[in-house]
Amino acid sequence: MFHKTMKTIQRHVSGEAALRDVQSIARHHRIQASPGYRAAAEYCAQSLRDAGLDVQVLQFPGDGRTCFWSALMPQEWDCRAATLHVISPEKATNKLADYRDRKLSVIQRSAPTPPEGVEAEVVLLDALRGTDPADYEGLDVAGKVVLTSSDIRRVYDLAVRQHGAAGIIFDGMRPVPPVRDRMTIPDALQYTSFWWTEEDEPCWGFVLSPRAGDRLRATIRQQAKEGGDPVRVRAHVDARLYDGHVEVVEALIPSALLRTGPGQTDEEVLLVAHLCHPEPSANDNASGCAALMETARVLRRLIDDNALPQPRRGLRFLLVPEMAGTYAYLATHEDRIPRTVAALNLDMVGQDQDQCRSVLLVEQAAHAAPNFAGDLVIALVEATAGDAKTHGGQGEYALFRHAVAPFSGGSDHYILGDPTVGIPCPMIIQWPDIFYHTSADTPDKTDPDSLARAATVAATYLAFLANAGAAEARWLGHEMLTRFKAQVARLAQDQVTEVLTIEGNDRAEQLAAVHAHVAHLLDYRANRMAAALATLGRLTPEQGFVDDLAAEARRVAAAERDLAQARMPGEARTRSSPTLTEWDERAGQMVPRRVYRGPVSIRGHYWQKLPPEERESLWQLQKERRAARLLPTVALYWTDGRRTLADIADLVELETGQRDLEFLVCYFEALARLDLIALA
Repeated sequence: MFHKTMKTIQRHVSGEAALRDVQSIARHHRIQASPGYRAAAEYCAQSLRDAGLDVQVLQFPGDGRTCFWSALMPQEWDCRAATLHVISPEKATNKLADYRDRKLSVIQRSAPTPPEGVEAEVVLLDALRGTDPADYEGLDVAGKVVLTSSDIRRVYDLAVRQHGAAGIIFDGMRPVPPVRDRMTIPDALQYTSFWWTEEDEPCWGFVLSPRAGDRLRATIRQQAKEGGDPVRVRAHVDARLYDGHVEVVEALIPSALLRTGPGQTDEEVLLVAHLCHPEPSANDNASGCAALMETARVLRRLIDDNALPQPRRGLRFLLVPEMAGTYAYLATHEDRIPRTVAALNLDMVGQDQDQCRSVLLVEQAAHAAPNFAGDLVIALVEATAGDAKTHGGQGEYALFRHAVAPFSGGSDHYILGDPTVGIPCPMIIQWPDIFYHTSADTPDKTDPDSLARAATVAATYLAFLANAGAAEARWLGHEMLTRFKAQVARLAQDQVTEVLTIEGNDRAEQLAAVHAHVAHLLDYRANRMAAALATLGRLTPEQGFVDDLAAEARRVAAAERDLAQARMPGEARTRSSPTLTEWDERAGQMVPRRVYRGPVSIRGHYWQKLPPEERESLWQLQKERRAARLLPTVALYWTDGRRTLADIADLVELETGQRDLEFLVCYFEALARLDLIALA
């Protein structure tokens, strides 16, 4: 159905050309709302213009006050110089950080120091991490610099805002299991940034590598052990925060019908990649931008040469500052949302898998917004995987790692795919990555073959959807059903396998729980597949085959359910009713309703609007919960103004396997107090 198109595209995609774009983009310090980001946007815009595309660079306020939907636009920031020196004791004097050497050596969005700089003692937050109020009991940090590897926002709130510290030195390294711990790349700097709100008094800060941080820590401890003078530093930051702009690069290959008229459709397909992040940030996300640009160039050329048909739907390309740009664009172009039949997000697609230890992932849609797009991308990735054959020449297999991942958010697709927006948008990403968000994410870690593969998949995706009609929708529906059959068979067998591991005095109760769960889970999955199939209506008005496929999905799920339950022991047939907790009862009385389009979060400026006691309580609750990152988003997606929070928690559990009613009740109550949702 798409293989001829893909082969045509493969012959023209250049991974080397995309790599040169990565190298060019990586030279820019691309902090959201900054001169460096603007220069990168102009480079990309000119490259797309040179390829014959209709290009605009849109500007939105970057002032720290303007919101698009619920998202606050960051204030523009420009840093010209920043240095940090140890000035005493004399035996330890040296330069710790210099913005000219490595842009990540300063905490991004740092406020300026006085022109002469600041001299201050360094206080080590060591066994005391600086993230709990008790850490500061009896500790004098006023006018001093704190050294920490902990959460910067939390340390700012406690050390700077509440206890008067002058600045922060950060030497942390975010773990990326299982490929990175603190000392895997000991000389790299972690990308670290302040995100200021109107309530904040901005401060400054610097970033050290783990190895440099350990040396400074050892010096501080040694001075204390010997009764010597404390370690003092001189900090100088020449920077400014001011009202500026956020840019979005927009390019278009218009539909043939719309160009030549009279047009029968004004629908579009969207490709998006985020352009921001500090220099060099090659894989994250110069690689996604480079793959997008190569996709646009190749499609423009092949369409102009009639090697591909003229698109019935327009093809739109967006390079955005991550999240902020997508919010701003969608909020100011709401009329385009219902006309966008699908999108694709390219984020970190260019890794050299051997160096980065990464895997090419296709991230699926959240279950609250199922659609056809993820299965299409999976089929396209698999079609590029015939790199090699067996010794006997039979069969094909990939020489690169690839997999399918459930929804986790964290990039622009989580805005586009939100049910209140409703644009089907899977993501292609390579994860994990040893060099993620560090100064070591350099162009030598990218691979032209990975870039070419991502561009080939993206271009084929756009070309397929640009002209998809009844035949393509019917094929895609059968593709979705085929994959669904394999998924539910696996799910059912996993439940049977779980039964075999159950032991103990409460075995009968556990067996009954699994017996009930398999029925609930497979019925749920069948309903989700029916909803996904219904989105094929975006491609064709024909619906008869969709109904038939949905009925078949339900038959398959029911058969697997019955087979799995039949293989379970007889004592798994009955189950006592669970006892309701306080949180069950409170959740059962809450009916949340969304008041903003797109995801909302109480981080950032909303966090500061909560009363201090509630903010502290919620922070501690989030700290204890592993699921605190994903659950709020998934739960909000299921919020439709009719379901109770207890109903939502049931659906979240079916989707993620996680249940935490206490956290959800507290989180949704906080959202309601901030007027981010309404509660009935």
